[in-house]
Amino acid sequence: MNQAAQHVQQLNPYAIALCATGRWIASRHWVPATGGNFSIRTGEHSALVTASGKDKGQLSPQDLLPVSWQQGPLQCDGTPSAETALHARLYQLDHQIKAVLHTHSVHSTVFSRLLPGTEHLLTGYEMQKAIRGQHSHEDSCPLTVFDNTQDIPALADAVAERWQQVQTASALLVRGHGLYVWGQSLEDAKRHLEAWEFLIHCELERIRLTGHV
Repeated sequence: MNQAAQHVQQLNPYAIALCATGRWIASRHWVPATGGNFSIRTGEHSALVTASGKDKGQLSPQDLLPVSWQQGPLQCDGTPSAETALHARLYQLDHQIKAVLHTHSVHSTVFSRLLPGTEHLLTGYEMQKAIRGQHSHEDSCPLTVFDNTQDIPALADAVAERWQQVQTASALLVRGHGLYVWGQSLEDAKRHLEAWEFLIHCELERIRLTGHV
């Protein structure tokens, strides 16, 4: 057993919980074709993250890799998801974040391509209250949209530049790519994911019926 596998085994409670959540997400068809990636914080400067190219519907602790950023550049014994740098930046931006979930659902991907600007404002939905900091359907909840890029460090820098705006929703949307959510626990992140998928689906239906974005 290599050092990375031994470390994952030692962190079994974290690994088991993240894998169970990942399989639940896959059952909703939100991470097709090995897409998406998940992580859970294990320390101030470390996390477990899904390895690249793994079927999320069959996720097991052996499919998770420990990553660290304490010494600056990401350190990992293995090939983590290509978007690991963005996960790490989110953890650095807010030390209360304990889990990050990234999905490629049809609804969020299509919705992201319909939005003309860099922000979409939601209001009037009772389900907004499932998002941390939202207390009423009358609140305004901005979902920040970023253009897709294969340069993940550049995307991470863009998110950091707009962090005050981004953190309000505990989520961000990458155009033509998918949704990122996070939370102060894995359960928190899972609730945010389900709430945002619901809200995005509602907005798609509203656009379909009214013709207005």
